[in-house]
Amino acid sequence: MTTLNSTTDVSALSTTDLAALTTTQIASLTTAQVVAFSATQALSLSTAQIRALTITAVAALSTVQVAGLTTAQISKGLSSAQIAAMQTADLEAMVTDAIAALSTTQVMALTSAQISGLSTASLNALTTAQFAALRTAQIAVLTTSQIVALESADLAALTSAQIKAITTASIAALGTAQIVALTTAQAAALSTAQISSGLSTKQLAA
Repeated sequence: MTTLNSTTDVSALSTTDLAALTTTQIASLTTAQVVAFSATQALSLSTAQIRALTITAVAALSTVQVAGLTTAQISKGLSSAQIAAMQTADLEAMVTDAIAALSTTQVMALTSAQISGLSTASLNALTTAQFAALRTAQIAVLTTSQIVALESADLAALTSAQIKAITTASIAALGTAQIVALTTAQAAALSTAQISSGLSTKQLAA
């Protein structure tokens, strides 16, 4: 079995050599060695190798490394625990196709800090199915700016429990098109506080 003793050893590996490493060898790499991967080397990793990376190593990946990963490497390679360990900046570095390809399990694993730190562009890259899978705790940390920027279809995909989790400040900031997009069940699910403290007369008229 090839033994890699330094970041220099890792940096010197060709993509062919790197692709030949077993998952056991990949799992034994230090965080410093993984961070030393070039974007090209990271791109050569199989989904099984990606999944073998330690949580600490994944958390240390650079935005350049993450941005170079394919949709398959991200959606089929990264485990929920690895996704949850990533920096928000790394999530932002993902192409929108990769975000849209995340499984609902991966999306549900996102932490409150990751969710609230996503840009509106990244948030809107999520599909309606992904939005419907968000935990109420994740919905509750969405900022007013994020809620206001949601596409009407995404908002309409939320369950009654998810609608209840939206803050009154965010409810108050909803646009007319978003209000109109709410289903009868969603409107009925609004709490007394959301209606009395959140919705304006204009919104209620919509």
